[in-house]
Amino acid sequence: MDIISLHGGSPANFLDVGGSANVDQIKAAFDIITTDPAVKAILVNIFGGIMKCDIIAEGIVEASRSLNLSVPVIVRLEGTNVEKGQQILRDSGLELISANDLDDAAKKAVTAIA
Repeated sequence: MDIISLHGGSPANFLDVGGSANVDQIKAAFDIITTDPAVKAILVNIFGGIMKCDIIAEGIVEASRSLNLSVPVIVRLEGTNVEKGQQILRDSGLELISANDLDDAAKKAVTAIA
């Protein structure tokens, strides 16, 4: 959360889905975090060894569609099945913002709500 502040933003919330999350749990996490009116963007930062990036990507896509998200979603994926996860996000047709690393993701999150 400090990196958001470093780039001029103000983090509203933090949620960790854990290493064994499934698509439904990721959807539930998005549902929880979007109930907070202070949330203006969602930054997903995955550095997954245990958690597979393709599962996270499926959850992000499913949550974005089912919740009709009106906030920008910035996604940084790194780790197991990263290429597969990135492809799922690209093929989704959703306006998700990809980031190369956490610093890039934080900058894009702050810019997205400016």
